[in-house]
Amino acid sequence: MGKLSATAVKAATRPGRIGDGDGLFLVVKPSGSKSWMVRVQKHGTRRDFGLGSASKVSLKIARERAREVRTWVELGLDPLFERRKAQGIPTFREATARVLAQHRKTWRNEKHEQQWLRTLEAYAFPHLGNVQVSEITGPMIRNVLAEIWLAKPETARRVRQRIGTVLDWAYASGYRESEAPMRAISKGLPRQPKKDGHYAAMPYAKVPCFIPRLRERESYSRLALEFAILTAARSGEVRHAVFEEFDLEARLWTIPRTRMKANREHVVPLCDRAVRIIERCCELRIRDCALVFPGQRLRKPMSDMTLTKLIKEMKEPYTAHGFRSAFRDWVSEETQHPSDVAEAALAHVVKDKTEAAYRRGNLLEKRRVLMDDWASYCCRGG
Repeated sequence: MGKLSATAVKAATRPGRIGDGDGLFLVVKPSGSKSWMVRVQKHGTRRDFGLGSASKVSLKIARERAREVRTWVELGLDPLFERRKAQGIPTFREATARVLAQHRKTWRNEKHEQQWLRTLEAYAFPHLGNVQVSEITGPMIRNVLAEIWLAKPETARRVRQRIGTVLDWAYASGYRESEAPMRAISKGLPRQPKKDGHYAAMPYAKVPCFIPRLRERESYSRLALEFAILTAARSGEVRHAVFEEFDLEARLWTIPRTRMKANREHVVPLCDRAVRIIERCCELRIRDCALVFPGQRLRKPMSDMTLTKLIKEMKEPYTAHGFRSAFRDWVSEETQHPSDVAEAALAHVVKDKTEAAYRRGNLLEKRRVLMDDWASYCCRGG
């Protein structure tokens, strides 16, 4: 027989814990709110489990829930997991939605969330989407990855990481009894072919001959690629550029931090040719379109594949991103411009905190001279 009564529960006002027996306590907080808690000990380990608010859970129900928790512990079961099970364990698709909602505020932009979701929709959901997270096993995950592990190695690694993130959330939330064996799964897959990890870069000595070839015809993709080369910007920064980011009178392009890899605003000084490209895009501007370099679909940015396709059509085995490496090599081997100015031009983050403290300025005027010199080098062929 318990020590408490319904009347005593209602009358309790003094902050603290009031025991009912067998580990069940009424917890009274300084604010006056009351809740139930059961303490269970087994093999020298003590754990406390909340049973709900006393305003919603009666003394009788609290005792029943306490007995249930004690029984689970005696049977070697995890009360948190069993309670989640009773409440309904989400499917992998439902768990993914909750993870995305929780991570949304931490991501730089919506594009990252879309990429996250697309990979799981394409490769994980067909196999795991309707399976409860508690039922997903290592072999099931391995089968998902095995289909793309060698054919699409980079995508497969991303899918593996994202499946692991969802199942880690499920374990931490009490929906799984154990963590997903991601390390063992990776060991059970064949070794992926190694890559050098670098983007194929055109040697800087070839760039002056490449620029005139770009100008043989006019298109948004050709203008965008030349602009990317002259500014040493990432292709995504160029493809998503909008007119309001440019101050042509000051010859500046201000990229907001939401579009930057390092999540910091980046100001790019523009050479004369870069300014002329933007002016030409103003002349070609599509009505009600903010994009400087729109894609084939109206008012939508061109895809990264557009620039890749252009370079392939020009019979060159390089990537758009590789021109940033060409710029960096040129600075190091052909000029006296300081390394920190080149790194600032590339919007690289300084990893050394002490060094970063002395480089808080954006070195804008020094970078303007550097980018003008780079433009002169690139355009000397035509």
